[in-house]
Amino acid sequence: MAAVAGINRTLAELEAGMEDVRRSPMDAGTVTGIVQRPAVETRERVDAAVLDVEEGLVGDCWKTRGSKRMEDGSADREAQITVMNHRFARLVAGGDEGWEWAGDQLYVDLDLSADHLPPGTRLAVGEAILEVSEIPHNGCAKFSGRFGTDALRVASSPEGKALRLRGINTRVIEGGEVRVGDAIRRL
Repeated sequence: MAAVAGINRTLAELEAGMEDVRRSPMDAGTVTGIVQRPAVETRERVDAAVLDVEEGLVGDCWKTRGSKRMEDGSADREAQITVMNHRFARLVAGGDEGWEWAGDQLYVDLDLSADHLPPGTRLAVGEAILEVSEIPHNGCAKFSGRFGTDALRVASSPEGKALRLRGINTRVIEGGEVRVGDAIRRL
């Protein structure tokens, strides 16, 4: 799937949609999307995936891509699986097309706020268990280029950071299969 063209929702459109994002379920939600990134700048929506303690999302380039945060350039296990609120992803994308270009692997209908899911919180998702990392998941130039500067401004605002609109970093504690439609719940 080729990269999405810039969507650029206006600040007014984004602010109007935030009430729906704030209504995300607190303790139990649903996996609404799974995205495999087989190579840099590629995205594949899939109905099911295997989350593995060593590999992350099997078939994803997380492990081979590595991380600038790591001295040796290896993959950062604390950012193994990225999870984003699907309501916000749909809001910035303008609907059901293009949200996968936010760059995350799991999209969920669940409150991801810092108050609700502090670092160390465990999440049951499908057959797997994830643990929320201390490493913040922030917006970047790619996110801004794909969805506009206003989308990045909303995600980076004090409220956006508290709600973790740009998502959370997690690591796999127990591997297993995850499917679109599976429950995700705080343990």
